Amino acid sequence: MSIIQSALLGILQGLCEFLPVSSSGHLLLARIFLGVQTETPAMKMLDILLHIGTLIPIFIIFRRNWIDMILHPIRNRTLLLLFIASVPTLAVYLAAKRLFPNVNGFSVFDSGWFLGSSFIISALFLLISDRVSARHSGRRAAGVGIPQAVVMGLFQGVGMIPGVSRSGSTISGGVITGLTKTAAARFSFMMSVPAILGSLLMEGKDALELGYISEIDLVPSLAGIILAAAVGYFSIRFMLRIISRIPLSWFSLYLALIGIAYLILQFSGSQLVPAFTMPSSFPVV
Repeated sequence: MSIIQSALLGILQGLCEFLPVSSSGHLLLARIFLGVQTETPAMKMLDILLHIGTLIPIFIIFRRNWIDMILHPIRNRTLLLLFIASVPTLAVYLAAKRLFPNVNGFSVFDSGWFLGSSFIISALFLLISDRVSARHSGRRAAGVGIPQAVVMGLFQGVGMIPGVSRSGSTISGGVITGLTKTAAARFSFMMSVPAILGSLLMEGKDALELGYISEIDLVPSLAGIILAAAVGYFSIRFMLRIISRIPLSWFSLYLALIGIAYLILQFSGSQLVPAFTMPSSFPVV
């Protein structure tokens, strides 16, 4: 992969990780239209490395929270809630690996055959959360509790499907369970840290065991990581500033439009996108 391609993917990662539009979906979409292979081990590692880039602004912006977790791990409530939220996410991940053993879980979606539908699912999540928030605007909680952490963790598990926005689904889960959009967004961004680090450990282990870590191009990867971090910083700031002021339905409309356009290309037989064909490993009930 060239430096320009990796830089483009890094910018997309930094921008879309914190806007509720699915960074994994946009990375996959970009690779499809750039003609880059989407299902290689090297691409999976690059995805994880770009996600690690977006961890940097999370550590910077929420540094007081992380410092307090390190200094007071026992009494820190946020650390406990992050652990609680990670449990259902891990459960969904393990369930997917069991359901799709031949393709290592959610990798069944890596070719992009389900991407249009995933964007529409994200659009529905955001639309529903907006409606719920509008109906109960006077009874919103500003603090995350155990029920919210569990539900947001489940939604984060669903957000592992490329095209289903992790931040969008978790924010929706928080809003549906009574949080303000700002509180849900802050906790959603912090939830990404254990999820990304967990993915790094699991995928990194496979990379070392199978020997494909050597396939990563160092310089292009570093360019992508740096840009993901830089763009991600401004993306978080922007999202936290506007989320309480604008409806999420604007993002929902955008996702619905690109999802519908993608499906039209698929069902018209276009060679630009993968056909809507379930892999042989996909279980049929």
